[in-house]
Amino acid sequence: MTSLDEGWVRMSLVAAENPELWAFLGQLRRGVTLTGTVASIESFGVFVALDDGPGHPVYPGVGFITYPELSWSHFEAGSDVVQVGQRVSCEFLQFDTWNGEARLSLRATQPDPFQAFADGITAGRTLRGRVTKVLPFAVFVAVGAGVEGCVPLRELGAAPGVPPEDVVRVGEEISVTVKEIDRERRRLTLSRRSV
Repeated sequence: MTSLDEGWVRMSLVAAENPELWAFLGQLRRGVTLTGTVASIESFGVFVALDDGPGHPVYPGVGFITYPELSWSHFEAGSDVVQVGQRVSCEFLQFDTWNGEARLSLRATQPDPFQAFADGITAGRTLRGRVTKVLPFAVFVAVGAGVEGCVPLRELGAAPGVPPEDVVRVGEEISVTVKEIDRERRRLTLSRRSV
């Protein structure tokens, strides 16, 4: 049947070839906690072999965690957060019908450090932090456990035309002032101009 959408045909074939997997994934509801073992860490996410349900016919695990759902903190590689063989408890987000897998969130099972930080801070407060990243347009500063803020180039306090890497270095401790806290987008804007 060439008139059907290619994705729909693929989905139907996966469902027909793996009815137990399809039935298991179809009965899961958002927010349910699933446990399993980290089966593989890839450049695009982490596969989890779930304790319950059938195995996946192709992937190393039925569960899959995308990098944004792995941790509240910034990290370079999945192995900075989890290890192959590690036991994990994750929140079920959705049934990925294209890949026949359970999309999971590890970070949803942990408190959001940004919200806790934002509860105890106000704009205008001066903080000490460690520079974690220097980019052409901004500097990122760790100001709490799992909390980074952005110092835009205009707030760095440097003379016009001076690149940020000539002002601060990664690992350097600096003082910054809180300019804005955006809870919804989890963004913290900082300044060195008024320190």
